[in-house]
Amino acid sequence: MLLATVLAAIAVTVLTTAILVVVEPTAPRSEAVRTGAISGGTVVALYALWLNDRRRRVEEGRHELEGIKVADERFARSVELLGNEADQVRVGALHSLVWLAGTNPRYKQTVLDILCAYLRRPFDHPALRDGRSGADAPPDPGADREREVRLTAQRLIADVLPWGDDPDRRNYHLDLSGARLEQFRLEGRRIGRLTARGARFHGITRLGRLEAAKPVLFTDAAFLGRLELRGARLGGGVSFQRARFDDDVVLDGAAVGSFLDVTAAAPARVQGRMAVGPQVRTEGAVEGWALDGAG
Repeated sequence: MLLATVLAAIAVTVLTTAILVVVEPTAPRSEAVRTGAISGGTVVALYALWLNDRRRRVEEGRHELEGIKVADERFARSVELLGNEADQVRVGALHSLVWLAGTNPRYKQTVLDILCAYLRRPFDHPALRDGRSGADAPPDPGADREREVRLTAQRLIADVLPWGDDPDRRNYHLDLSGARLEQFRLEGRRIGRLTARGARFHGITRLGRLEAAKPVLFTDAAFLGRLELRGARLGGGVSFQRARFDDDVVLDGAAVGSFLDVTAAAPARVQGRMAVGPQVRTEGAVEGWALDGAG
């Protein structure tokens, strides 16, 4: 490129000088030569600008690659720290992952998958046995610390998911199959698919105003406290196959778009009604459920 630029500059200089001499033969030759030199210098200046821009873009690309490398290293380190015995280290690792998801959107689904995987780990706590959630359980310091970490993970899932005026319109999926959740809440969040097969929900499960574009699957799940679906929009449908309800279900203003599978014992009490779409498929007994528009 440098050789081509030099040759081009010489050619422009000679050509410009020759044209000026032919067009204005009475003009001083020195003026024609100076104008030709300026034209040739312009070509060299343009090459210098192009070269500088190219160097700038290469430098930006290098910085971007370094940033990606640093982010990947931080991600790997945070995942590694989730196995640390100290509960405060695990909490810090969870926050580090969520910070990474906030600054690098490409990590969002991966971070949500990791948070869900952490909650799917086997867990037992005296206060959660036999459906209890009170403070009368015998003390278990180790279980108490793990419980706090898990509650942090639940809260961070809600923090990562888009809601309200968040411009992020991508559908993020959650897989909480077999998880043991306490006071779980996704109020007002937007998600893709929620899979909670065999999950156990302790305390109040708050899913009010939840927007789900894909199916919400509660197959074989157990709700040991109240389930709130007030104002939820489950466009992909919901499945309660073989689900268990030990308390009330609040349906006020909830709507299901495509299908509703109910093959479970009716809740103790249903508050409000759930609107279902015209193409709804219902299976099993629906007695005790307050549905509008079921076929």
